[in-house]
Amino acid sequence: MGGNISGRKPVLAVTMGDPAGVGPEVTVKALQEPWVRRACHPLLIGDVTALRRAMDLLNLPLPLKVFAEEEDIPGSLSEETIGLLCPQPLTTDDIAYGRPSAAASRETIMFIRRAVRMTLDGLADAVVTGPIHKDALQAQGFPFPGHTEFLQDLTGAAHVVMMLAGPKLRVALVTIHCALRQVPDGITTERLHQTLDVLTDSLIRDFGIARPRIAVAGLNPHAGEAGRFGREELDVIAPAIDGFRRGHPPCEVSGPHPPDTVFFRAFEGAFDAVLAMYHDQGLIPLKLVHFHEAANVTLGLPIVRTSVDHGTGYDIAGTGKAHPGSLLYAMKTALTMVRHRNSVGTH
Repeated sequence: MGGNISGRKPVLAVTMGDPAGVGPEVTVKALQEPWVRRACHPLLIGDVTALRRAMDLLNLPLPLKVFAEEEDIPGSLSEETIGLLCPQPLTTDDIAYGRPSAAASRETIMFIRRAVRMTLDGLADAVVTGPIHKDALQAQGFPFPGHTEFLQDLTGAAHVVMMLAGPKLRVALVTIHCALRQVPDGITTERLHQTLDVLTDSLIRDFGIARPRIAVAGLNPHAGEAGRFGREELDVIAPAIDGFRRGHPPCEVSGPHPPDTVFFRAFEGAFDAVLAMYHDQGLIPLKLVHFHEAANVTLGLPIVRTSVDHGTGYDIAGTGKAHPGSLLYAMKTALTMVRHRNSVGTH
């Protein structure tokens, strides 16, 4: 993908996220890193008004080349400029710092749609998304809990898995955006098998791990302690692991492991990934050790998609304090995944 406009250098379709948040700022900061433009063509999808405001705030200019439509892009990317797709510039009133607006929310949804479409059409090799504000989007009729579910809908993927990845810890989730009281009912044999299928395939295809070592966390304290603290491990999780292992020899899946120790063991190198049962079980330890150097990765899509692991940061928008580390790691992770997919001829 992307070869028709960029030679052999990958094209990353980078969405700005909510232009009233820190997305424009972290984008400008990240693109100052020399390795980014050596490694890829960053193709921004966002608002030119917000980006120029961020450049002025930070005193960090970028050589933008603005495109109104995707059709204008092929053959126009270069080493000297950074492409920006901006079909409809917003006004400064639309993007007041820390204040979501209807216009900005609509554009944020459009950024994601355009990036996915360009990648599916071969104009880009991967999508890297900036932070969105789910409440603001849902107020405009956005029907999805978050990026992950929206991307599944846009691409028609059968099963997707949310994984957070840092330099020393990868954590995938069985359940994602739901209330804690709903989690036990969401942990089924079918969902565990589907999640392990997608996770195993991605670790092999996207990360080059020939025989992935996956640790499955328990749901309850001490992984249920033989049923004394809950029976989910005995009745569902352990049998699902056993069944999965019998049908998938090219991986090592173990568990259910006590959740209070499994993440430390993975951090020390015992496992390639941990499968957590619910959102905060997995994301708290990962963000503790990799807050500025982790990426959100959507597994199971027909395209490569990574994202920052933080929100819109309305409280610090416009202060110049936002850290670009997560966006930079998301870009590195996307390039890693593209390279591995290309190496096996599946991209």
